[in-house]
Amino acid sequence: MRTIDLSPLYRSVVGFDRLASLLETAAADAATGYPPYNIERTDESAYRIDIAVAGFRLEELDIEVKENLLTVQGRKTANEDVRQYLHRGLAERDFERKFQLADYVVVVDANLADGLLQIALKRELPESLKPRRIDIGTGALIEGEKAA
Repeated sequence: MRTIDLSPLYRSVVGFDRLASLLETAAADAATGYPPYNIERTDESAYRIDIAVAGFRLEELDIEVKENLLTVQGRKTANEDVRQYLHRGLAERDFERKFQLADYVVVVDANLADGLLQIALKRELPESLKPRRIDIGTGALIEGEKAA
């Protein structure tokens, strides 16, 4: 796979270092591919991430959000019983999957069922950023205003 060197970008622009960092992170995540996942838009402002975590128990999974970065980790506990596999097709290795969240996107819920970890996300704009309707009156001018 090709790698992209973004160091010239760091030298020639100011203030876009976060964008370059996002591009590098996306390229690194695309290379691993484990575990597979889906991102679904369930509503105008709601999303769901489904991650295939077959073989992981609830206590082996961890979800953390810090500064718009959602991190999902799976850490397998050591099997103390000795098993002899004839074929081992289930990947039971540790993983860490990161998702960059847009501003005002929050994790609403997370559930584990049937080998899928489902994480519900929602965009929650603060009241100050939501559009609001201003009623127009037909009365006297506001104090301090002069008629034109």
